[in-house]
Amino acid sequence: MGNIFSISLSLDPIITRCSDCATGQASYICNLEDNLHALQAEVAGLKELRSDLMRRVRIAEDEQQHKRLNQVEGWLSRAETLINDADQLIVQSPQHVENLCMGGCCSTHPRSSIKFGKQIAKKLQEVKDRKENGDFSGVASKPPLPSATERPSEPTVGLESNFNKVWSCLQKEQVGIIGIYGLGGVGKTSLLSQINNKFHDTTHDYHVIWAVASQDRPIERVQDQIAKRIGLSNEGWKSIEEKAEDIFQVLCKKKFALLLDDIWEWFDLTRAGVPLPTQKNGSKVIFTTRGLDVCCQMQPNRDNNIRVECLPPGEAFKLFEEKVGSETLRMHPDICKLAETVVEECAGLPLALITIGRAMASKKTPREWEYAIEALRQSPASAFPRVGQEMYPKLKFSYDCLPDERFRSCFLYCSLYPEDDPIIKDELVDCWIGEGLLDEHTILSNAKNQGHFIIGSLIDSCLLEEGQYNDRVKMHDVIRDLALWIAGESEKEKFFVKSGVQLKEQPKAKKWEEVTRMSLMENQIENLTEILECPNLQTLFLGSNDLKVIMDDFFNFMPMLRVLDLSHNKKLEELPVGIAKLVSLEHLNLSWIGIKKLPVELKALAKLKYLNLEWTEDLEMIPQQLISSFSKLQVLKMEGCGYGCLLVLEEMEHLKYLNVLTLTFRSASEFEKASRFNKFFSCAIEQVSLLHFRDSRSLNIMALAKLQCLCGLSLWSCMDLEEVKIERNIIEGAGCFHSLRFVRVVLCNHLRDVSWVTFAPHLVVLEILECQGLEEIVSEEKLGEVAELKGNLNLFSKLKLLSLHNLPKLKTVYHHALPFPQLKEVSIMLCPMLKKLALNSNSAKGQRPVIKGAEGWWKDVEWEDESSRIAFLPSFKPCIV
Repeated sequence: MGNIFSISLSLDPIITRCSDCATGQASYICNLEDNLHALQAEVAGLKELRSDLMRRVRIAEDEQQHKRLNQVEGWLSRAETLINDADQLIVQSPQHVENLCMGGCCSTHPRSSIKFGKQIAKKLQEVKDRKENGDFSGVASKPPLPSATERPSEPTVGLESNFNKVWSCLQKEQVGIIGIYGLGGVGKTSLLSQINNKFHDTTHDYHVIWAVASQDRPIERVQDQIAKRIGLSNEGWKSIEEKAEDIFQVLCKKKFALLLDDIWEWFDLTRAGVPLPTQKNGSKVIFTTRGLDVCCQMQPNRDNNIRVECLPPGEAFKLFEEKVGSETLRMHPDICKLAETVVEECAGLPLALITIGRAMASKKTPREWEYAIEALRQSPASAFPRVGQEMYPKLKFSYDCLPDERFRSCFLYCSLYPEDDPIIKDELVDCWIGEGLLDEHTILSNAKNQGHFIIGSLIDSCLLEEGQYNDRVKMHDVIRDLALWIAGESEKEKFFVKSGVQLKEQPKAKKWEEVTRMSLMENQIENLTEILECPNLQTLFLGSNDLKVIMDDFFNFMPMLRVLDLSHNKKLEELPVGIAKLVSLEHLNLSWIGIKKLPVELKALAKLKYLNLEWTEDLEMIPQQLISSFSKLQVLKMEGCGYGCLLVLEEMEHLKYLNVLTLTFRSASEFEKASRFNKFFSCAIEQVSLLHFRDSRSLNIMALAKLQCLCGLSLWSCMDLEEVKIERNIIEGAGCFHSLRFVRVVLCNHLRDVSWVTFAPHLVVLEILECQGLEEIVSEEKLGEVAELKGNLNLFSKLKLLSLHNLPKLKTVYHHALPFPQLKEVSIMLCPMLKKLALNSNSAKGQRPVIKGAEGWWKDVEWEDESSRIAFLPSFKPCIV
């Protein structure tokens, strides 16, 4: 029994195998080897097909910038999976082949072999089917264009408010073109990139196009970038016009936003093929440029032109810290404080902060930082090579784009003035005229107009900054450094500038003979006792020093000198007779110096056109016929001069070219006598001071009201003066005080009002100081006397600065609130009874002025209503009296 049982067990696998072979699944075993060979061959073919297809796809994607078809992507994905599965089966196949027996028709493990044979047969068919479906005539197509393409950008500092302005402007249907302008390196491109990426991150219906203009062939370059962005091929284009036509046909069917970076002149959108944005098509053009003039040429609405300003101190330091690294700032306790000084020298210009910040990142000791500060104040490019290599060339593009050499020379001239000092426009233009930088004009006013036009162009180019009250300009610290760098690199412009650097002695230089302009302003130099041989020197600024002595021979070797400024040297009591050697001199500024007499030798200055003697209060003697000897004199300034103007007034009648005259009168009788010289009163007088009047309680300013060029009027210490009359025959005439811009009233203790100033329609600055009896600025009663005109007066419509100091009885500015559309600053000090400011909520609809005063006074100000109080609450800036 045992033997029989064992035999039956040993026969079971054979019986099973025979049973399987008999059931029709034997083919999976019998065909296994053939199917494996076939699968290997078919997989190799599929791999070749996949490789060929991928090559076609990559060419389409990389070279043609197309996107692969979804069906191709699906086929490749499924083919990849199929190949991986088949390869895995092939790897497993040897062990299953080893199980075959009886010539491959049976298996020692039949169930496993049948299962594996089925998998091989199925995979073989799948591979064959995949190969048959892999014949594609096209593998890719042009992708749909994204609405916006994200641009790489670093985190920005301080652009949030500008971004909000631009984005808010974009939301206005009536706004089609927006200009972004500002100094080179101030962050205009970064701001435009933020706008682009905002489009990318938000849902909108614009097709956003980024294009960068260039100074060379800007239209063609922009056209190429637009064409690429909207999917146009540039093949076959022969001209700008052909490109423009194709671009127009596409864009006129789209709502687009064209972001146009870095244009240098008016860009002709129409010629480029860009449809002009309208409220109907809803499209937008946002561009960046360095000049306001370009903005206004692109679209005249100034509200849609947004200036990017330099960073305020806090944000400037934050940007600097990002570039220099907080670790460096913590290396020594003194470094952080020194870094604040470095940031100040960069004056908020992001390009400077970034460039200098990176240069200082490796400086770990206070001494290195102290040296850097001194270098930044003297010659930044010498200590920081990257400044000369990287920053200045970028900024210099604005200089290069100025219209001609005259504009460039005028720009460079501004660097002679001390850092951070406001420059009076008229004084600057006078120096330009003296140097011969402007065209020759027979009429001085034409030359002045040209000078102011150039100043305006430099402001529009962001190379100068407008002063607060429009009479001054300022040069940004970095732009001043740029100008000095350009002058230092120039062959013909050689500057020696040591202004505002605390010099106590006359400086030294290696090559005085090369110097064309020299500025030693705002130092503490007391004596000039060494001769300077400067044969090419044309301008010499020595103002605001402590000069006591100028040796007689100091000017002996300056034959080309045309402009000499000795102003604001109160200790200088005597001019050297050697000044007569300056035979080319045209401009001589002696204002605010302590001289007691003018040397007769000045008669040798035959070319003199400009003589400024203002506030030479100690001047007691001017030689007879000296003034009349200056036969070419065009400008004579004597306001505040100690020598009485009546003594030289007759001589002035011989000055046939005199165009500008400033005078001081010390009595009403002197004023009345002078008014008989009609020639000067009608044509030349620009500034008048009435000083120390003691002989009159009432002043008739009829003569002054009719002066065509009077721009400034001051009343100083007129202690007996009670009234300045407003007479009908003054105000009925056309052009009453038409040119008057500045009025100052000081120590006129019996004046009760200054109502007459309301008849100066273009008044910009009104200062009233220490008038103990003044009760109101404008008397409604006095205006009521001319009731028919009262309703037509646009009171203070141009006023920008109102200063009221030490007026103990002042109660009102005006009985009613006024709009003050251009008011920028109100300064109220020691006016305890002044409770109403003639301001209400309507006055706040324009720009809101800064209101300076004591906190105690501000708390007691009475307002027309609560909304007016709330409107001006942010305007207050407390001051210590």
